[in-house]
Amino acid sequence: MPVHGPTGYAFNRTRTTYLATELVIARTHWTRFRGLMVTDASRFRPGQGLWILPSHGVHTFAMRFPIDVLYLDRERIVIHIEEELKPWRMAAVRARAASVLELPTGTVRDSRTELGDQVDILMERPLDTEAA
Repeated sequence: MPVHGPTGYAFNRTRTTYLATELVIARTHWTRFRGLMVTDASRFRPGQGLWILPSHGVHTFAMRFPIDVLYLDRERIVIHIEEELKPWRMAAVRARAASVLELPTGTVRDSRTELGDQVDILMERPLDTEAA
């Protein structure tokens, strides 16, 4: 998986389960646009994730595999879920979303994540020190 910045983890506090233990942030215009484009499926394994901040929605153009997507509001409450979003699609846009988590297919099902769940995100270093 391409490295976009500091790594951390995403934890579903409601279900007491990890969504990603190798979470990477996409925070610049370029890293948010690029996302997982042209990434090989073998490089986006269970336990990995991409946190796109800010984001109201995503696309899977130039992607080679489906993904699970969680839309989070400012308090990191799950407000929309896209499971197994196929390549070359435009996902829903949600004005209330503040960020989006892209996860390997099956993560939502395996973690039993549902609308209204609280997600905790912890990065290895403060977000304001990220190099652009």
